[in-house]
Order: sequence, then C-alpha cells, then structure tokens
Amino acid sequence: MRETDRAEAGRWLARHGLTEAEPSSLIAMRLAVRRRAKVADSALLAAYLMGAALTHVLALPADAFPSRLPLLALAALVIALLVAQWLLAAWVRRADRRAGAQLSQRVAHPVQLGWAAVLGRPYAVFTVATFTGALLLALSVLPVADPTLRNGAIVVLIGLAGAATGTVLQLRQVLASPAVAEDAASLTADVIMRVEDARALMTPSLVWSLPAIFLYGDSLGWWNAVSLALIVAGAIALYLIHGRTTGVATAARRALTT
Repeated sequence: MRETDRAEAGRWLARHGLTEAEPSSLIAMRLAVRRRAKVADSALLAAYLMGAALTHVLALPADAFPSRLPLLALAALVIALLVAQWLLAAWVRRADRRAGAQLSQRVAHPVQLGWAAVLGRPYAVFTVATFTGALLLALSVLPVADPTLRNGAIVVLIGLAGAATGTVLQLRQVLASPAVAEDAASLTADVIMRVEDARALMTPSLVWSLPAIFLYGDSLGWWNAVSLALIVAGAIALYLIHGRTTGVATAARRALTT
C-alpha cells in the first residue's frame, strides 16, 4: 500500500468525522480503487463527448456520409460508454471482494441496508425526474417530420433504457454487497462508501448529454431549447439537493442506527 493512498485515506476519514479511526490498509485500498474508478469514469465521459462532437463535425458536409452513419456512430459511442461504466463498477466490486477475503475476522450489518437509508428519497426523486424529463422530450419529437430528428430520438430512447437499467443494477449491487469491515470503524467507513457510491450513480451526466447531442435536425427547434433547459434545471436541482440534504457521514450513521 502506497503512503500517498494511506495519507489520502486519513484525510477522507477526518473529512467524514472518523478522526479516531486509523487509516488501515483495508480502508486505504478500497478508497484508492474508488478514486481511480472515478478518474477513469470522468475520462470515459470526456472521451464520449469529444467523440460525439467529432462525429457532428465530420457529418457537417451533407454529402460526406449517409444520413444514418453519424447516428450509428453516436449510438455505438453510447453503448461503449455504458459497457465501460459497467466494467468499472464491476472492477470496484471485485476489489472489495478480494479485500474481504483477506480479512482474518469480519463484521457485518445486522440487517441489509435499504435504498431509502443509503441513497435517500431526494436523490431517488431527482433521478426519476431526470430520466422522465429526457424520456418525455424524446417521445415528443418523434412526430416531427424530420427523419434525422426521429432517428436521434430513437437513439435517445435506447440510451435512456440502457442507462436506467445500468443504474438500477449498479444500485442493487451497492445495496446487496456484503460489508467489507473488520471492526466498528471500518464498518462505518463501509456504509459511508456505500452512500458515496449510491449518490455518485445519481449524477445523470449521460442522461443530460443524450438529448443535447442526438436531438438535432435540419434546423434549430424548441427541442434544442428544452434540452438545454433540462441540463440547467437539473444542475440547479442537484446543487440544491447536495446542499440541503443530510451529509454523507450523517446519512451513513443514521443508516447504521436504523
């Protein structure tokens, strides 16, 4: 275990009020894996956005490519991003299982933690509202007499279905995974990591970008304004939820008490 990882674990514990806990190798290793996964996820999203922008630029000359080819390329980017995100989450879970298998003694939660205790209702409502808004927008442009726009709406619907399925399955894994802890401090840290993992899943970066990237036609329309409005309204709502809901450490301790 690198000293930088151990020092970062000490700062993480202090930030969450676990000043009496030692930055053990178990906690430091789990946090290091999560940090690297977050960096990789951010890089994947940036690569997706750059790939989408490049696809649009290459498709600007009307006669350069068939009309469906850019949409197929964008759809492939969405699928690749969803698969890569799923593999990252699986990598984190495998690291947790390996860490748990090496423990000489292991403690567990007395009961399985539910989604309301780990995630919280405000984040759940926000996620459902975000997906619903993007879904209704995609459905509303299907009757528009523009084949490019209709094809883009179909890709958005497919992408939303994949993103929603991936979010539900990953959240289920976060909730159902056994605790990786050897004492009371590492058990509390385990629940805090669960809360952080669950809330990170609720950041709808892909859902925000899908309508803005795919819902374009021969000319600008009301759908473009609505796509941008969804991003702005969603960002403001997420900021307010972050600021007004219970902090991660408090939510974790409340879940443990429950």
